[in-house]
Amino acid sequence: EVQLQASGGGLVQAGGSLRLSCAASGFTFDDYAIGWFRQAPGKEREGIACVSDRGRSAYYVNSVKGRFIFSSDSAKNSFYLQMNSLKPEDTAVYYCAAAGRWDYSTAYDFCVPPPRRYWGQGTQVTVSS
Repeated sequence: EVQLQASGGGLVQAGGSLRLSCAASGFTFDDYAIGWFRQAPGKEREGIACVSDRGRSAYYVNSVKGRFIFSSDSAKNSFYLQMNSLKPEDTAVYYCAAAGRWDYSTAYDFCVPPPRRYWGQGTQVTVSS
């Protein structure tokens, strides 16, 4: 059974940093695309940083390029999102997700639009000005 659990959210001042973690189980990164998504109040959920199976391709939404860094640790079956230079507009509930490589051949295809499954619970990130 695929399970994902996100953690690491919190309240931070603009310009600060946070590191989100997603603990995964029930699958390997060799066979699944993985990524981070967020949903701000009144907005649709958007993919912000995704990696295809085996890390063959990566995608970052323009608004986070140069500020957010995706990483993974296969030994720990976890992946991360290092968020630097945070802005108030980054305030959102952040979710981690995964889907089989047979459904999504590239990181972009997985990220845009968000997949139907599998999802972890969200973690709130609030950036104060």
